[in-house]
Amino acid sequence: MGPTETNQAIEAVWRIEAARVIAGVARLVNDVGLAEELAQDALVAALEQWPTEGVPTNPGAWLMTTAKRRAIDQLRRRDRWERSLPHLVTPDAADASDFDAVLEEEPIEDDLLRLIFTSCHPVLPAEARVALTLRVLGGLSTDEIARAYLVPSATVGQRISRAKKTLADARVPFELPAGAARARRLGSVLEVIYLIFNEGYSATAGDDWMRPALCEEAMRLGRVLAGLMPAEAEVHGLVALLEIQASRSAARTGPSGEPIVLLEQDRRRWDRLLISRGLAALDRAEALGGGTYTLQAAIAACHARARTAEETDWPRIASLYAKLAELAPSPIVELNRAVAVAMADGPAAGLAVLDPLLAEASLRGYHLLPSVRGDFLARLGRAAEARAEFERAAAMTRNDRERRLLLDRAAACG
Repeated sequence: MGPTETNQAIEAVWRIEAARVIAGVARLVNDVGLAEELAQDALVAALEQWPTEGVPTNPGAWLMTTAKRRAIDQLRRRDRWERSLPHLVTPDAADASDFDAVLEEEPIEDDLLRLIFTSCHPVLPAEARVALTLRVLGGLSTDEIARAYLVPSATVGQRISRAKKTLADARVPFELPAGAARARRLGSVLEVIYLIFNEGYSATAGDDWMRPALCEEAMRLGRVLAGLMPAEAEVHGLVALLEIQASRSAARTGPSGEPIVLLEQDRRRWDRLLISRGLAALDRAEALGGGTYTLQAAIAACHARARTAEETDWPRIASLYAKLAELAPSPIVELNRAVAVAMADGPAAGLAVLDPLLAEASLRGYHLLPSVRGDFLARLGRAAEARAEFERAAAMTRNDRERRLLLDRAAACG
């Protein structure tokens, strides 16, 4: 294998193994930032040694062992070895020669869970949780995250650095919370994965309507979490929601990248494999009880099961949104319920649900509120009012593709 092929192999292995290595080392040093540095050291060692010595038979194990040995050296140098040893090994295994064997006693799945819960800790602001998760669990570089979110690399780097410092300063333990604490923290984990997916599915800014790489990363993280926590209904509910939503990706844009709204999509282009996987995850979630993500997945499933837009079960969707509003009331849920009511009972009924939201402060700059209202008004024949709403929505959005779509709709109102 030549140098180029070896470097490609190292890059591929790192993408797969980075999170596991960081998780394994973090359990030892109890510091996510330091664990990432030590894992990066192991990567550098691979880049130096593998081109001449060859790629190991088990490259992931090689990276893990190398990173852990460097962690042990770090602990010794910092004079923390004696203080750390009693917490890391059993009394009859205190000999340093047995250290690696003791470290492998706990399944790596537990370490990955700890890493997920630590990276998504509520002590961090949402944007920091997202950046840190993409970095340590997704293996994305700072530049890749910056390109995905259309922000400078320096901004992403600062978010990640501050996140690590915040976790260290707050002395957030590298542990898997139990009981009620785990339930509270799981909500933050699911929120981060959903935020990553949503930014990929409907980009908030820039020229592109979608950023598929972020959708793929969110789905991968969701699947990993479902494998690690198979008894958690909402984990399966989120996976179901992401899979079903992502199934429409190929149909959501036209030949020039222009957006195509749901009711106008060619459903033959929907990914049936993703739909079947999403429906299977939804069945598991509902069997376990489910919650808000499960309800949202059930709404997405109504669209997935309809062979044409006309066959969509809008009354059921409206009832599901009503249940969601009871469980997790929010202006966004109410806006979506207004759309479903309008489809089920007519635009006037939808407008009656929507208009009280005009006084909602949190929606004052939300472009979808005037966009949806414009649609209702257009269907009621109130063209001038509809045009004004579409123009208002176009002025609010930061996505260029969406702005053009909204201006086209305004122009169509005459």
